[in-house]
Amino acid sequence: MMDDVQILLNRYRNKGILIDTNILLLLIVGSSNRKRISQFKRTKQFIPEDYDLLIKLINLFSKIVTTPNILTEVNSLTNQIGEPERSKCFAIFAQLISEIDECALSSQEIVNNNGFIKFGLTDCGIIELSKNQYLVLTDDFKLFNYLQKSRIDSINFNHLRVYLWQ
Repeated sequence: MMDDVQILLNRYRNKGILIDTNILLLLIVGSSNRKRISQFKRTKQFIPEDYDLLIKLINLFSKIVTTPNILTEVNSLTNQIGEPERSKCFAIFAQLISEIDECALSSQEIVNNNGFIKFGLTDCGIIELSKNQYLVLTDDFKLFNYLQKSRIDSINFNHLRVYLWQ
C-alpha cells in the first residue's frame, strides 16, 4: 500500500493536493493547540501525531488546493471552538487561506455530477475539481471509495494513520 501512496505523492508533488474538510480542520486546530486536537468534538478522532503526519505530508507538495465549499465548512466547524482558541484558529485560518489555491466551480456545474444526490455540493465539488488535476486527501471513507471507483487519485488519511501506528 505504501508503495502506491509514494507513487501518488511523487505524481502530484508539483500539481498539488486537494485537502478535504476534516483534514483541513485538523491542520488549523493542530496549528493552534496540539492538545486541543483530541478534545475538540470535530477533531477528537485524531491525535497530535496525526497532525505531525499531516504537516509532513503537506510539505511534500508545491501547492495546496481547496474549494469555497470546503472553506465554508471549515469556517462553520472552527466557529464551534470556544474562545480564546477560536480567535487563534481563525487567525491561522486566515493565514492559510492567503497561502493556498482556492479553486471554484459553479454550484450549477457541480449539481450535474452523477453523485450529487449521494454526496452533496462540497464532495461533488471535490470530485469535479480533482479529476486528472489534484491528489485528494480525505478521511471520508464513502467519498474515498467513490473516488477510487471513479479512478480519481486519492489517499484516505486514515489508511496512512493506521500504517504508521503499526
